[in-house]
Amino acid sequence: MSSVSSSVRRIAATALAAGAVVGAAALPAAAQDHGHRQHPRVEISRVQADSPGREDRSNRSLNAEWVEITNTTRDAVNLRGWTLRDGDGNRYRFDNVRISGRATLRIHTGTGHNTRSDLFQNRRDYIWDNHADTATLRDDRGRTVDTESWGRRHH
Repeated sequence: MSSVSSSVRRIAATALAAGAVVGAAALPAAAQDHGHRQHPRVEISRVQADSPGREDRSNRSLNAEWVEITNTTRDAVNLRGWTLRDGDGNRYRFDNVRISGRATLRIHTGTGHNTRSDLFQNRRDYIWDNHADTATLRDDRGRTVDTESWGRRHH
């Protein structure tokens, strides 16, 4: 009888040890997934590079050129220090702007009064190339969050 209980104890100890090894191996993956969920997902969702109508550099025409960014998470994200750049290096830096969860912001080229859904770069010339350009969104540490390209750039 003691050999049976000794065998049962060895099997139980082996199973517990195997479970501990599997649990330890799974821990970094679970921790990594948890860390990934904490990083907000903000993306460039639409670009209107070619201002509709006559491109006469009027404020109305400039503001018809825009980039939309969308927060795909449920949590608000502070965009302070984030940047939006074109392929030529023109840069728009976000001030203390919060984008609500599941919300979209439209960043216009021309001048206007910032609201919860519309921001203005206050420029007097077009930024986005109608035929080919790249919009790059970077976070406050300079890491690329998203890019959107159209056409082919010829140098």
